[in-house]
Amino acid sequence: MASRGFCRELYSCIFDYSTPRIALIKSRKVGVMNRLIQLGILAYVIGWVFVWEKGYQEFDTVVSSVTSKVKGVAVTNTSALGTRIWDVADYVIPPQEENAFFVMTNLIITQNQTQGHCPDLPDQSTICNSSHDCIPGFISTHSFGVQTGQCVAYNETVKSCEVYAWCPVENDTELPEPAFLKEAENFTVLIKNNIWFPKFNFSKRNILPNVTTSYLKTCLYDRMHNPFCPIFRLGSIVSEAGESFRDMAIQGGVMGIQIRWDCDLDKKFSKCVPRYSFRRLDSRELDHNVSPGYNFRSAKYYKNINDVESRTLMKVYGIRFDILVFGTATVLCDVIVFQFFKKRYYYREKKFKHVEDYDELSGNEEHGSNP
Repeated sequence: MASRGFCRELYSCIFDYSTPRIALIKSRKVGVMNRLIQLGILAYVIGWVFVWEKGYQEFDTVVSSVTSKVKGVAVTNTSALGTRIWDVADYVIPPQEENAFFVMTNLIITQNQTQGHCPDLPDQSTICNSSHDCIPGFISTHSFGVQTGQCVAYNETVKSCEVYAWCPVENDTELPEPAFLKEAENFTVLIKNNIWFPKFNFSKRNILPNVTTSYLKTCLYDRMHNPFCPIFRLGSIVSEAGESFRDMAIQGGVMGIQIRWDCDLDKKFSKCVPRYSFRRLDSRELDHNVSPGYNFRSAKYYKNINDVESRTLMKVYGIRFDILVFGTATVLCDVIVFQFFKKRYYYREKKFKHVEDYDELSGNEEHGSNP
């Protein structure tokens, strides 16, 4: 019985023919609703997919590399250091970073430190009246060394717990104002940015083809007059972000240099150009200004003729510039180019390469080589 049912279904599937029946409903209400739905779908496809989202284009995101070179010289005159020249080897720390550079703007320097015993910097955890207030071997979170258990004079009026540390300990309670290297405002940086859109094998750099060596030696970026000059004055970067360089230089901070490449590769090569913008990246809340700015410590070590090691400790404040590169490239989809453009046959010829069958071509060559 089951086999008969299967054969009947198979016979019906092969030899029977069915066609859909269409009912024409003569109703204005249904007809208008149908057309409105069709118009809505059409508006969505044209308005959203094609016009707004540019669904007829292919997209690719940018692959980027960045290098930078800072230039500038400053002169300082202080009681600790005397008159001194500062060049790029002194204030750019480290010499190279990935997609970033740091410029020192302020400094607390402690010279001729050696390892030994000395009073710790007075604070709530180190001020003492007698040795009973000091714990041998104790290390405070903010201490510069290990407590010896002795209470010693820090100055004529204050006593603090003695520590085994690099002595004398650093005193960072007061920052130089104005900033130690306030002249850094006039330093400049050359930014070289190379980009690549791998899907379209398109590459370019921010030093545009029309830029000459003589122009590069004299130009400075200006949003209105020199928007494609890759050399930037540090003070202008900060001011364009709505900040004061003199204020920021005291405690340091983090700035973002944004380079955007939005390229329509259906247009001329020269139309793909970088756009620069600037903003401050580190959080700065006026009503909650705890631990502001950007700083770190660095030291230079020495040994005297008696083989005694000493060092110069530097608490460095400055501005870190992060270079952020964004970008997309778009190309008109092949289906439109090859089917609807007037020059579609020309585009097809350039895109496709016709190659003869290898086996057949090899056979013809062999026959041709025989006498």
